[in-house]
Amino acid sequence: MAFREKVAAYVKEMFTFRTKAFTEPRFWDTDLMNLPFVAGGISDQEKIENDFEGYVSSMYKANGPVFACIDARMKVFSEGEFIFRDRKNKGNYFGGTGLGVLETPWPGGTTGELLARMEQDASLAGNSYWAMCDDSGRIGKAAAGKGLRLTRLRPDWITIVISSSDASNNDPFAADCKVIGYLYSTQLSGMAHSNGFGQANDILLLPDEVCHYSPIPDPVARFRGMSWLTPVLREVSADSKSTIHKESFLKNAAVPNMAIKFSPETSKDDFDEFVAKFKGSHQGAWNAYKTLFLLGGADVTPLSMDFRQLEFSQTVGKGESRIAAAAGVPPSWVGLSEGLQGSGLNQSMYAAARRRFADGTIRPLWRIAAASMQNIVITPNDQSQLWYDDSQVAFLREDQTDLAEINRIQANAIDSFIKSGFKPDAAVQAVLTRDLRVLTGQHTGLVSVQMQPPVDPNAPKAIAPPPANPGSGPNGN
Repeated sequence: MAFREKVAAYVKEMFTFRTKAFTEPRFWDTDLMNLPFVAGGISDQEKIENDFEGYVSSMYKANGPVFACIDARMKVFSEGEFIFRDRKNKGNYFGGTGLGVLETPWPGGTTGELLARMEQDASLAGNSYWAMCDDSGRIGKAAAGKGLRLTRLRPDWITIVISSSDASNNDPFAADCKVIGYLYSTQLSGMAHSNGFGQANDILLLPDEVCHYSPIPDPVARFRGMSWLTPVLREVSADSKSTIHKESFLKNAAVPNMAIKFSPETSKDDFDEFVAKFKGSHQGAWNAYKTLFLLGGADVTPLSMDFRQLEFSQTVGKGESRIAAAAGVPPSWVGLSEGLQGSGLNQSMYAAARRRFADGTIRPLWRIAAASMQNIVITPNDQSQLWYDDSQVAFLREDQTDLAEINRIQANAIDSFIKSGFKPDAAVQAVLTRDLRVLTGQHTGLVSVQMQPPVDPNAPKAIAPPPANPGSGPNGN
């Protein structure tokens, strides 16, 4: 029996009898379900659903700071390109036919769109899955016909299947556990797989047929990634409630809530009539700051403070900064209030924030994405690896100036080594690898600036020839 059939039989048995004993739970099947704002059933509270679509609808599509952070990551991340490089000579970059599917991942698609999708899935689900397919409906290694392209496997419909050498012990945390397959089923739809393996739309892919991009590992799982939104769910929930608070403030007269007291002799009809007229002329943002006129016996008492007294902007700003910190995005680059004041607008600080975003967030993501995608891309040879090319990214243009300065310093170092008598190739390797031991045994023996052999003091001195007789010319004169 082929390995694929063995894995399929194992998975079918596992889903039928063991109820997912050897699968990793999705990232939302964790203790987050016990958080009050996640599992609470109070209808007037903002609730983040514990599934992928809930993350999308309740955060990405409904929360400004979350969308801004993901969009900032996605815009810069999607500017990168893929390229091959030599494993030994890291500075040797080259192209190849294997890059074609990455340059046009699907009809009309681009590398930027591919990277943007990978970033969206990684931010919202912690994982992004891709596989090859063709027009014949074949997926994975079998896809080799017309219309070969990449296809996105929705992360909440993927189950990572794990096994160990002793599968009978029913322990998904065994030390030698490994991934034996990825089960893709649209029947999951973000819910537990309850009908067992073997649905009409189920697809079982082997590990070497899937690109699994998970930049943030989940510490409680072996192979699954974690969304950067998970640690700041409370901040996102609080920010959403702050937005609702602000909306309610503007909707309800755009002034602090108040209580109006009446004389005990006021009838119910008079009271109802007054309330109706008051709401009609004073409630709502369009009626803000109108003069309030009251009949005899009515007394107004404010019940709350205004935004300034509540320090509303500072409270909201701190929460936005915590969200941006989890995203690895400087607040100044997404226009958050905390980043648009004080030293955050200083040119040097602004440049430092850009560099931190590029070096600490985007470049590591590119490196992980390239390593993940290499699993399903054909490389030119065993000595080449898929890498990223950021030379055309406008966001990193200032880095090119720094790179030019670094190249100038390195060129001067190479020139100094060569003039000191070391072989040129050895000098280049010593500078690139930052290892002076490369120069051992690579000296030419030439020490002068003019690269002339040194003078041996024991060598006999050359005798200068006598001057020519001016009277002995060709005519004998």
